[in-house]
Amino acid sequence: MADIIILGAGIGGLPMAYEMKKAMRPEDRITVISNLPYFQFTPSNPWAGVGWRSKQDVTIDLAPLLQKHGIQFLADGAKKLMPDENKVVLESGKEVSYDYLVIATGPELAFDEIEGLGPEGFTQSVCSIEHAITASAAWEAFCKDPGPIVVGAVQGASCYGPAYEYTMIMDTDLKRRKIRDKVKMTYVSAEPYIGHLGLGGVGDTKGMLESEMRERHINWITNAKVDKVEDGKMHVSEMAEGGKVAKTHELDFKYSMMLPAFRGIPAVMGIEGLVNPRGFVVVDKHQRNPKYQNIFSVGVCIAIAPLEATPVPVGVPKTGYMIESMVAAAAANIGQLLRGREPSNEGTWNAFCLADFGDKGVAFLAQPQNPPRNMNWAGEGRWVHWAKIAFEKYFMRKVRKGQTEPFFERTIMGMTKVTRLK
Repeated sequence: MADIIILGAGIGGLPMAYEMKKAMRPEDRITVISNLPYFQFTPSNPWAGVGWRSKQDVTIDLAPLLQKHGIQFLADGAKKLMPDENKVVLESGKEVSYDYLVIATGPELAFDEIEGLGPEGFTQSVCSIEHAITASAAWEAFCKDPGPIVVGAVQGASCYGPAYEYTMIMDTDLKRRKIRDKVKMTYVSAEPYIGHLGLGGVGDTKGMLESEMRERHINWITNAKVDKVEDGKMHVSEMAEGGKVAKTHELDFKYSMMLPAFRGIPAVMGIEGLVNPRGFVVVDKHQRNPKYQNIFSVGVCIAIAPLEATPVPVGVPKTGYMIESMVAAAAANIGQLLRGREPSNEGTWNAFCLADFGDKGVAFLAQPQNPPRNMNWAGEGRWVHWAKIAFEKYFMRKVRKGQTEPFFERTIMGMTKVTRLK
């Protein structure tokens, strides 16, 4: 019998548990460990940030769900990983041993790297459902006394889709409340240009998103380094090549949401050979750590080098489609190891995103994620809005059933039929 531990129960961890259940032998055992007692559908957080979703709408209690599918669950955070001893020390003090470990924790949010950033400072976040609910309460207060908004993503951020989504969703919600005319909006991003997305752009995302910003009267500052945030004021340096400051900005705001940079969780930080200097897990093409051969990793917590040098550091996104591919490969490879064979499965690492704007949206598909690509496409329209709503309902329903169909691949196939992509 082998003990398989999965750290994390989000978009990567929970599907990993389901896939591993299918790939393991009957005598093997899976335990999922998470610092949260529930699964949350993170792509819905921008909606929750303006009150369009509640916590109950986008979360599922993990203990009864996993028990129903024969998977053990511990609601306990990881305090320290001891890879040389094949142990995880939990926040409660309990030690859990493993034969195989899958790290699917997602990132730690590095708000502390910028003075005044984050929910404990002066800006909101939609990185977790808890943050989004806090942002929603602040949003309701703001709408009673509106003023300028600053929104976007700081230096080192690697997930730009939600920043664009929340920007446009706020615009849509303000129009519905008939107070859009009272709000000046500025989008601030480390990206070298609008629509870069950490991917060097996909299709015409630059043109599409710039057009959307102009149509909605949203100003923008790119190559932006946020120096510090004060109550109602953001200090931003607009950078040029070579690390020179091209221009400085002092942006007043009554409401702000800025996505932070990510880093690895403290439990793995500084473990030589396992993680890079930011604490992201190093993996090979089989999702396996080169030094610790019984450790695999999937999702946002893995290390991927930036696409290119930019005036301000820009991270690489890991979209749901890519994570799905990582999960399938990791589970199949552990299954092979359990049966005495060497891993042979590789993730495809493609990027796909449905970015909802509250009334319409933009979708993009990059195969592979980094250029040059076999497919490099972006499209827009009201269909994206409805597609994301349908996908949310579909994904949550399948998760409750413990099914691991290729959610994102099916969505892409459906989208391809709708848009007649070839």
